[in-house]
Amino acid sequence: MPKVRVRGFSISLDGFGAGPEQTLQDPLGKRGRELHQWFFGTKTFRAMIGQEGGSSGTDEQFAAAAMDGFGAFILGRNMFGPIRGEWPDDKWKGWWGDNPPYHAPTFVLTHYPRAPIEMEGGTTFHFVTGGIEAALEQAKAAAGDLDVKIGGGVSTVRQYLLAGHIDEMHLAVAPVVLGRGEALFAGIDLPALGFKVKEKAATDFATHVVLTKD
Repeated sequence: MPKVRVRGFSISLDGFGAGPEQTLQDPLGKRGRELHQWFFGTKTFRAMIGQEGGSSGTDEQFAAAAMDGFGAFILGRNMFGPIRGEWPDDKWKGWWGDNPPYHAPTFVLTHYPRAPIEMEGGTTFHFVTGGIEAALEQAKAAAGDLDVKIGGGVSTVRQYLLAGHIDEMHLAVAPVVLGRGEALFAGIDLPALGFKVKEKAATDFATHVVLTKD
């Protein structure tokens, strides 16, 4: 049965999934890039940016799995871009250039309507104004027999967690303390939601933890 999963989601030791003050220059927030050092050196990431080489160890295994087996993605508005409020025009098409890494229907949560955007490589961004339930319904229909990935950011993952929709999470815990930013689990009781640790593996850049529901 298809699942709803979070994969390759990086957090700091003190529980922040993004730094503060997202801008064009800091799309992950201030110091946010430090959370993703495990990913940047992998074959999967280098292939995404058109480069060869990269690591092939544990970090690569988790990086490859973070994009594999998904038929649709759900993103929060901040994951799509830094623009707030009404869309001023149709120029902004995401952080990733003409060929985003999703290669599948991708549903963006927003309060402001916008026409779908077809990108190279099979990615189409759909803008959903009906909330998380509407986005999930559309994503499941688009994914078919494949899984749906909740791609982030922090607020979006929290909403789907609290609604009980997430079946599995892979977290990459970076050896970094941010001190401030967007806290992923503040006020959330994971055991009460049925989660337990299924798998763990440590590298120089992250401790990978997979949580599943009982």
